[in-house]
Amino acid sequence: MFLLGYDIGSSSVKASLVNAETGKCVSTAFYPKTEMNIIAVKAGWAEQDPQAWWENLKLATKTIMDESGISAAEIKAIGISYQMHGLVCVDKNQNVLRPAIIWCDSRAVPYGQKAFEVLGEEKCLSHLLNSPGNFTASKLAWIKANEPKIYEQIYKIMLPGDYIAMKLSGEICTTVSGLSEGMFWDFKQNSIAGFLMDYYGFDSSLIADIKPTFSNQGEVNAAAAKNLD
Repeated sequence: MFLLGYDIGSSSVKASLVNAETGKCVSTAFYPKTEMNIIAVKAGWAEQDPQAWWENLKLATKTIMDESGISAAEIKAIGISYQMHGLVCVDKNQNVLRPAIIWCDSRAVPYGQKAFEVLGEEKCLSHLLNSPGNFTASKLAWIKANEPKIYEQIYKIMLPGDYIAMKLSGEICTTVSGLSEGMFWDFKQNSIAGFLMDYYGFDSSLIADIKPTFSNQGEVNAAAAKNLD
């Protein structure tokens, strides 16, 4: 029995195949071989095309499968780690609406700082355990204010790892840990942070289905399996 791990980084996508019984890494690969492109239209901006993550994931998967000689049927689980705080927006057909605003993009700082000041330090720190800062919710606020036509088309928002899970399963879901890193989770109420959603004017329907962090969050579908073959 084998386990497949992916790391969706901003410099490359890594894949590793691990023997579940021994814990030994059987094969590992990363793509691209040179650093992945980051789109920086303005100073302080950093975006990536989510499709590039998927294409590089397919290349890394093919390499480790070819090198290991393991059949896909022997892989019993897939785990995904990823660059934090990124924002992927998709429409109802699961099409990406714009490049992902990634972790090192700083354009949303003023939006998070204003939210912190208006909502108050005590409220934010006791409920969010942080300032809204430059995290995912503030990035979405920037899109709402600066790209309203794009914003109106958004069906669901996702983190980079959620996007890859969607490509593998066809399902759009997230976790409490994912929502917390984006400042969407209220730890006092143990629910989506309605007060922050209301402040920014976000509809709760934008949030993906929530599944436990340590759980089966989806099954690889036939289309993805064919893509990874």
